[in-house]
Amino acid sequence: MSESTDFHEEDDVGKVYDSRLMRRLLAYLAPYRFSAISAIGLILLSSALQLVGPLATAVALDLFIQPMENRSTQATVSRWVDTWLTGNGWTLDPLAGLTAIVALLSVALGLTFVVVFLQSYIMQMLGQRIMFDLRRQIFAKLQQLPVAYLDRNPIGRLVTRATTDVASLNELFTAGLVSIFGDVGLLVGIAGVLFLLNWKLALVSFAILPLLFALSVWFKSRARQSFRQVRVKIARIGAFLQEHITGMSVVQLFGREEPAMREFSGINAEHRDANIRAIFYYAVYYPAVELITALGLALIVWYGGGEVLRNALSLGALVAFLQFARRFYQPLADLSEKYNILQAAMASSERIFELLDTEIDITSPAAAYRPEAMRGEIELDGVTFGYKPGEPVLENVSFKVGAGETVAIVGHTGAGKSTLVNLLQRFYDVDSGRVLIDGVDIKQWDLEVMRRAFAMVLQDVFLFSGDIQSNIRLGDTSIGDQQLRRAAAEVHALEFIEQLPEGFATKVRERGAGLSVGQKQLIAFARALAYDPRIMILDEATSSIDTETEQHIQLALDRLLVGRTSVIIAHRLSTIQRADRILVMHKGQLREQGTHQQLLAARGIYHTLYQLQFHGQRETLAGV
Repeated sequence: MSESTDFHEEDDVGKVYDSRLMRRLLAYLAPYRFSAISAIGLILLSSALQLVGPLATAVALDLFIQPMENRSTQATVSRWVDTWLTGNGWTLDPLAGLTAIVALLSVALGLTFVVVFLQSYIMQMLGQRIMFDLRRQIFAKLQQLPVAYLDRNPIGRLVTRATTDVASLNELFTAGLVSIFGDVGLLVGIAGVLFLLNWKLALVSFAILPLLFALSVWFKSRARQSFRQVRVKIARIGAFLQEHITGMSVVQLFGREEPAMREFSGINAEHRDANIRAIFYYAVYYPAVELITALGLALIVWYGGGEVLRNALSLGALVAFLQFARRFYQPLADLSEKYNILQAAMASSERIFELLDTEIDITSPAAAYRPEAMRGEIELDGVTFGYKPGEPVLENVSFKVGAGETVAIVGHTGAGKSTLVNLLQRFYDVDSGRVLIDGVDIKQWDLEVMRRAFAMVLQDVFLFSGDIQSNIRLGDTSIGDQQLRRAAAEVHALEFIEQLPEGFATKVRERGAGLSVGQKQLIAFARALAYDPRIMILDEATSSIDTETEQHIQLALDRLLVGRTSVIIAHRLSTIQRADRILVMHKGQLREQGTHQQLLAARGIYHTLYQLQFHGQRETLAGV
């Protein structure tokens, strides 16, 4: 079972930056451009407010705590403040000056709180709205995709497109793309202030940048591969869990718990080891960043301290440099995180847009056929079809079903019976030939109108989470309570539904857990009949129902199929003997057709199927 897990692995991480993908991503910001512009403005304002603290510290030291006689050695901002105060005739004693500085810092901190709060709120709201739009678009696309696409792609991977991949884009918009403006603005602002304060000391501060750059390049190259491995391993865990939880009854029945546990432990260990490798690079990177940052601060203290001792630089300027340097190095270190966010977002957006760009080849034509009423005539004219090129499942099949006629289709497994049903509802398009309803090629029909005329009951009934009445209505509010009860009563489902604790409001768990197979099929019958279809399709619909329940359904069908075109697929020949006509499929070809008695008299394939089935039943009864 483990070999199949590679089918669920994610693709390579792709480019770090793709301008084409980025333009498409930015288009999702267009409806919220005002919020995006507001967030960018607030980020830039927040960056500007971060400059206030170090500058205020420099002024406090130079003018009020340790004033210097030589004004040329003061920090530039201190000289500006001193000049402004003198020009306005203000003289502040040290205590009053410090009080003013503290008041200024308090106002700046208060504004910073408000700005950061608004910025975070707007960005998170923006991300949630974009995720909402993307998930709606993805789900709408999934509902339009042909069944053939779902055959080729694992369901788990498609679910990932609307969950994990969209979440990666949310991180890009909330913590990556927009916040880059803040980082760049802060870096530019600090660099300008440092050169303004003292260009020589600024060059000393930037001396460690090559080391930070080299470390970031090393981290990016190593972390990229480790992140790739983590994604692959977690995808394998998800695929393994999905497969084994779904097939847990088989695992327990054949005593596969221990082998499955060993296999899962191996996959889990690979994921653990991949994460540990990723943790190693983080464990090296961040302490190394701190070490290089400390080296930069040490260079500032060494060179700047010497300048202070020589009275060539004020203490306020040196302290401001140290504070600015710390603020300057941090965004540079964070850019590596932004790199990882951007890389993950590019890979996710590529997969999302690949899904959204998938061509939908089964659609309604521009001038679609939408009749006011449907008669229900079905015709296949020389139909040939295969799920894979060169491997036909049906070959040159032709037959006609009149309006209101009940036709049964029988044949060995793999004869093409269910494929015929799929073609009738245009889940696939034929390779050659035509499928017609009421004499019109189904390719000319409006898909919604055509499919609305069908009701189908399968052997494997699918029930959605919710309650019984929502599973019968399937969101169609035009189906009232009276129609709901009548449909349930016609298929003898009303009796068991009313015995449930909450009747039609009884909760249905995932896939109908808690209901018997027969009960689920009765609900499916009620669902089909509540829609009052023109064409009824039953695909092995009574195979999992006990004999007594089947007899009830047969009595209901005798009444309900009158006036409706009906196609019944069944292995149990006892269920289709009263059909108007029986079609016998064999190896993808229509080999025989006629009534039950006619086909028995012909002593062909149908006669052989009948003899095999009923002779086996007689032998079983004789043994009992």
